[in-house]
Amino acid sequence: MLYSHRIFGCFSKEESFIQKDWLLNKFDELKNRILKAIAQMTDEQLNWRPGNAGHSVSTLIRHIDGNIKERIHKGIRQGTYLRNRDEEFKPIYVSKAELEKMVFDQFQFVIDTVSQMSEESFQKTQLVRGRERTNLEVLYQSAAHFSEHMGQILYIAKMCLRDEYSSTSI
Repeated sequence: MLYSHRIFGCFSKEESFIQKDWLLNKFDELKNRILKAIAQMTDEQLNWRPGNAGHSVSTLIRHIDGNIKERIHKGIRQGTYLRNRDEEFKPIYVSKAELEKMVFDQFQFVIDTVSQMSEESFQKTQLVRGRERTNLEVLYQSAAHFSEHMGQILYIAKMCLRDEYSSTSI
């Protein structure tokens, strides 16, 4: 099985291709499903919060955006970015068009980055919350993290749209 104890070690060329292919498919799926959910919602629904402690779809997307800029742009691509994570969680009104562009552009950036990565670049490391991790670990963690937030986005869409909600499943 692909996800064995060797997942973060050295790979054969076939295993590396499978992992790269899996990541590309996962990030593309996340992008498409989030965009399908956004397309069904109004600006007001996208900025609605389920209670004072909950996050809106727009907040969750801004948080994913910050994570991509920190982990992928800065960490993998060696770009510059100074993240203010707390700012991402402040309720700020963002239009549907802006959210669609943010999701499309940022996930496409991740997909393009993964497409261009060599086996060596997957094994390079970056510091994440005081712990050194390989770029491959970062990408798998990002896929899991974004999947969790996609679930929240889909749940909010279902709450807002009720019987009008159309599944985003493939």
